[in-house]
Formats: sequence, C-alpha cells, structure tokens
Amino acid sequence: MSSASIRETLDSLSAKLAGDPAKARVKNAAATARLAAGLRCEVSGPKDERAATDMPPAMGGQGTAPNPGWYLRAGMAACTATTIAMRAAKLGIALDTLEVSVESESDSRGLLGIDAGVSAALGNVRTRVKIGGKAEPQALRELVEWGDAHSPVGCTVSKAIACSLEIETT
Repeated sequence: MSSASIRETLDSLSAKLAGDPAKARVKNAAATARLAAGLRCEVSGPKDERAATDMPPAMGGQGTAPNPGWYLRAGMAACTATTIAMRAAKLGIALDTLEVSVESESDSRGLLGIDAGVSAALGNVRTRVKIGGKAEPQALRELVEWGDAHSPVGCTVSKAIACSLEIETT
C-alpha cells in the first residue's frame, strides 16, 4: 500500500473513531501457547497465526525456536517501526530507511528462582532506530520520538500495567 493510501486509510479511521470513541476500544485476540515437547511451545492465534518458542540447550531446551523474550523484543521492534511508518505516511514524510532494533539484558537467577532478590524481568531495554527520508533530521527525530511514545507494545513494556492471572486445573 502506498503512503498516500495509508494516509487516507488512517484519516478515515481517525474521523470514525473521533465521532464514536467507544469504537476505539477493542479486545485484542488471544495468543495461546501449548507445551509441545520438552520446553518447546507452539503458539497459535484465532486466524491460524503460528509461532514456536524454545529455550536454548543451556536452559534445558533444544534451541529449535527463539525464546519467548526474543518475541517480546521482536514485537516491540516491529510495533515501533510500524507506528513510525504510519505517522510518516500521515505527515507525508517519505522514508528511505527505517530500522528498529530492541535489545535487553536479563539475569537467569530470576528465571531459575536461585535468588529471591533477583527479578526474572528483562532489564535495560534499549531501542535503537536508524531512519532516513525526505525530511530534515530534526523532523525525523521528532517522528521517531512520536512513534516511540505511541507504539502500543513499547508503551506496554515501558509502563506498569494491570495484569491478572486465571488458573484452571484439569
């Protein structure tokens, strides 16, 4: 889809949602992970989306697929890139280059429960953006900052959110 088509689609959607804000709130589709074998999980979605995760051999897995944390970083990188591209189309900025990478650090002691004082959470999450296009460098920087501030996955990772847990035993 061209930038002009993306802009037209976004303008139309924005007008509809501004007229009826209740339509902006949606329940997102579930991702369901099922343990396949060892530590490999098969993940599926309602429209036959598929992914797999596994842990590296050093953690007891077979390393047959990326670990779940990589998918979190991948989702954050892709969501931020998409948000930047959407905003660029809306503003009429033609992009020649857009590359977003997300990295993090972790302490395996948290995952393994070795030290109660060590969190299993990923830390020091860093997003790096390489961008080029038909705009002044300051406009490109502002575009990236806007995209970072409006990326749903990035916002979810960077802000404390309410989470709940439901358990069903069989």
